[in-house]
Amino acid sequence: MGTAAAPRRFCRCACFCSENLYVARYGLHVRFRSEQQLRQDYEPILRSRGCVSPKDFQQLLGEVTLPTLHRPLCTQPGPFYLDLKALIASSYRPARPEVYNLLQEAALAPEFLAAAEYSASSGADLKGLLQRLETVSEEKRIYRLPVFTAPFCQALLEELEHFEQSDMPKGRPNTMNNYGVLLHELGLDEPLVTPLRERFLQPLMALLYPDCGGGWLDSHRAFVVKYAPGQDRELGCHYDNAELTLNVSLGKAFTGGALYFGDLFQVPSTLAKPLEVEHVVGQGLLHRGGQLHGARPLGTGERWNLVVWLRASAVRNRLCPMCCRKPDLVDDEGFGDGFTREEPATVDVCALT
Repeated sequence: MGTAAAPRRFCRCACFCSENLYVARYGLHVRFRSEQQLRQDYEPILRSRGCVSPKDFQQLLGEVTLPTLHRPLCTQPGPFYLDLKALIASSYRPARPEVYNLLQEAALAPEFLAAAEYSASSGADLKGLLQRLETVSEEKRIYRLPVFTAPFCQALLEELEHFEQSDMPKGRPNTMNNYGVLLHELGLDEPLVTPLRERFLQPLMALLYPDCGGGWLDSHRAFVVKYAPGQDRELGCHYDNAELTLNVSLGKAFTGGALYFGDLFQVPSTLAKPLEVEHVVGQGLLHRGGQLHGARPLGTGERWNLVVWLRASAVRNRLCPMCCRKPDLVDDEGFGDGFTREEPATVDVCALT
C-alpha cells in the first residue's frame, strides 16, 4: 500500500521583517535595518514630504520599529497563525454558514464561468479569451469581468461584517490596511479561495499572463479590505507581493475610492500618467502584482473588496519581489509567502512590458 505524499511546505523570505515597511503619513515604503541606514537612504525624500524636525523623525522611527518587531511569524513560524485560526474555528458562530461550503458554480457569475470554461478547453487562445472579458488597459494588461453572483456577494459581505463586529481577535489584512479580514483566519481559504484559484483562475491566468507564472499558480494570500469614514479611506501607491492579483468589489454603496494604476514597479516612469479605474460591484479586476497602484480617497459610504494575491513559486523562488534578491527562506505555516525549497520548474519571469 502506497504512502501518502507529505504536504507541500511553503516559506517566506526573511526580508518580510525589514523590507517594504509602509509609512502612511509620508506615503512611502522604506527598508529598515538601523536608524543610521534609515537616515542615509531616505532623509532627502522624507524632508521633501514633511519629516523635518527631530520629533518627526523619532515618530517615524517608532512607526518602522513596531512592524519590524511585531510582524507575525518573523522568526518563529507557526503558533500565532495556528492558535488564532483554531480559536476562531472553535468559538466563532457564523451568521451565514453557507458561505463556508465548498465553492459551487452557482456562486459564480455566468460570464466568469464561461471565461474559465473556455480557457480550460482544447484550442483556447488569448484572442478568444479577450472576447469574453473587458480589457481595461491593453498596455497595462488590466482586465475585468464579473466574478460572483449578487446573492453570493451579499451573503459573503454579511458574514464578513458579522465577523468584524464580533469580539474575536483579528489580524490585519496586510501592512497597509488596518480594517478587513484575513480569509485563512476565518476558515475560508480551503472552501472558497483554493478552489477558485485551482479550478477557475488558473486556466484563465495561464492565457492572460503566461510570462508571469499564470499557468504555475500554486498558492495565494486572500483578504478583504474595508474603507469607511473614520477608518481607512484611501491607499497609498504600492505593488503587491504576488505574481498576479484578483481584486473583486463586494460592495456596499459608496462614492469615490477609484483605483489608479501606473507602470510596473521596476519602470522609472512609475506614476507619470496613472490610469484611474472605477469599481463595479460584483466584478473583479485582474492585473500583474508588480503593477504600481493605489486607491483614491473614499467619498461616502463603505467599500469592501476581496483581494487575492496569486503566487507562483516557480517564479518567486528565483527572485523575491519585495527585496529583489534571491529569497532567504524561512519555513512558515499555510502558504507562507508562496516560496518553496523545491527546484523551480522552467518558466519565464514576468517581462517588463
